[in-house]
Amino acid sequence: MNTIGLIGGISPLSTILYYQILNDLAYSKFGGNHSCKVIINSLDFGEISKLQSKDDWDTLDDIMKNAGKSLQAAGADIIIICANTMHLCIDAVRSAVSIPVIHIAEATAQKIKEQQINKVALLGTKYTMEKDFFKDILLSSNIEVVIPDSKQRQIIHDVIYTELAKGILNNASKQIYLQIIDNLIDKGVKGVILGCTEIPLLIKQEEVSVPVFDTTMIHVNAAFNSALSI
Repeated sequence: MNTIGLIGGISPLSTILYYQILNDLAYSKFGGNHSCKVIINSLDFGEISKLQSKDDWDTLDDIMKNAGKSLQAAGADIIIICANTMHLCIDAVRSAVSIPVIHIAEATAQKIKEQQINKVALLGTKYTMEKDFFKDILLSSNIEVVIPDSKQRQIIHDVIYTELAKGILNNASKQIYLQIIDNLIDKGVKGVILGCTEIPLLIKQEEVSVPVFDTTMIHVNAAFNSALSI
């Protein structure tokens, strides 16, 4: 198969998930002792999160551009960004390389359409929930998007940065997330997007009464299949 380049470290925990799932897919596909051909450029999440909080997306674009270029130079045939939020910089990455960069929202929208669902809740960092980069792709596929209220968005965001990104799984936080999801289901959503690569560590399909879309798993599978076909 072709080589997949990961822009990782955002957070390190999500990058571990990407790497593990890619290798599980390669083993399932090829058997034996096979693993996935992967190159990782792992960024400093402390630097990234500080720039996010300053809303300094120009500097973040430059960092992500350089990461993409380094992966292509190292021999990657395809690139994925191991975080939903940092897809705010995907246009910058795509402009800097000549190889495909797989968009997590585009892959997720395709999966939602396959299940003929047209109204979903979006959970993620406040950047993912409040900015348009993810929602616009869903809307372009005629998928209505509902986000939690401002207080709930802040709770979801804080749990991601203070707990999940550090590998802390708190049952109290799980229950709050599930209450928020139930509230959104009461508002008519037919599916829930776990739009942060760490949220699937906390929330599982069997705990939710409507289909859950794990963006990490969807993104990894899209990248793996693309790496087989290009």
